[in-house]
Amino acid sequence: MDKLRVDKWLWAARFFKTRGVALEAIKGGKVSLNGSKPKPSKTLMVGDVLHITQVHRQVEVTVLVVFDKRGSAEQAERLYQLDSELLNQRKPTADMALVGYREKGTGRPTKRDRRKIENFCS
Repeated sequence: MDKLRVDKWLWAARFFKTRGVALEAIKGGKVSLNGSKPKPSKTLMVGDVLHITQVHRQVEVTVLVVFDKRGSAEQAERLYQLDSELLNQRKPTADMALVGYREKGTGRPTKRDRRKIENFCS
């Protein structure tokens, strides 16, 4: 296989769970092909460079194999070469404290904590 649609390749390479989600990402400008914004039907060839922006990361990959069947994660990793990856892990901002933001892992007060609070207040 020499050429394949961009949305189909993104799905086969497991960047998106469904072709529909890949289609929406391309239409929304979250994917660039060789520095330009492609249409979902644009053909992808070996050697093309894709820049993909997802909620949790930004990835730049070079296409090594054009394949249209979705396989395991190990098979999907053979389809591309990862050039760069930037993870989007945000730290809580000051305005998040105003809306009751909690650090991950800290939940509701335990029964013991509640008793301490009640004893402290009375």
